[in-house]
Amino acid sequence: MKQEPITFPLAFFDRLRMATDGTGITALVGAYGCPLQCRMCINPQTWHAREDGRPPFERVTPEELLARTMQDNLYYLATGGGVTFGGGEPLVHVDFLEAFRQICPPEWRLTAESCLHIDPSYLPRLSKTIDHFIIDIKDMNPAIYTAYTTRENALVKENLRTLISLIGANRITVRVPGIPGYNTDADTDASVAELAAIGITGMDRFTYRKPRNRAGTEPNHQK
Repeated sequence: MKQEPITFPLAFFDRLRMATDGTGITALVGAYGCPLQCRMCINPQTWHAREDGRPPFERVTPEELLARTMQDNLYYLATGGGVTFGGGEPLVHVDFLEAFRQICPPEWRLTAESCLHIDPSYLPRLSKTIDHFIIDIKDMNPAIYTAYTTRENALVKENLRTLISLIGANRITVRVPGIPGYNTDADTDASVAELAAIGITGMDRFTYRKPRNRAGTEPNHQK
């Protein structure tokens, strides 16, 4: 029986990004599909099919993605950058990420932006594949997290502790957003304190801005 190729559901691809998605110059590779439905999601086009009936993503193999990213190899090498996987939720595509790591230049820095709402069994493999994790934690308070994402955060918290145990805190940045209408400065203070207590040192604290485009026809990757 012929084995199906490993592919990645590509929702968007942005070249030559600087200082927004990890170290150096990066390409942002967005996955279609996410376990959450955040109230102020900046990429809602990764949730549903387009209204015109065309598919919202294409499937690419590791080799096809390498061909797209290799054109910027010199920029990655000069700046310590590489490829950042976002979405949507990229870490559920662990087979693809492993395959891409094996064929891309070893100097490239692979970064993943994740909600960490994933199968815990993926974490040991991902720890050997991804150089740096940017975790969008939303809020550590379970009630606030559920109100904003529609899901519970017990799995996220446990996965974060496991990831720390596997790779240490220096390869993890946690985004701690102020979310208008959902949490307060005191809530984010409490999240920062809880994260520090489990060993997180790299935190990015900011306030969400309402996305301009809720229709999802074009990606908006800004905080």
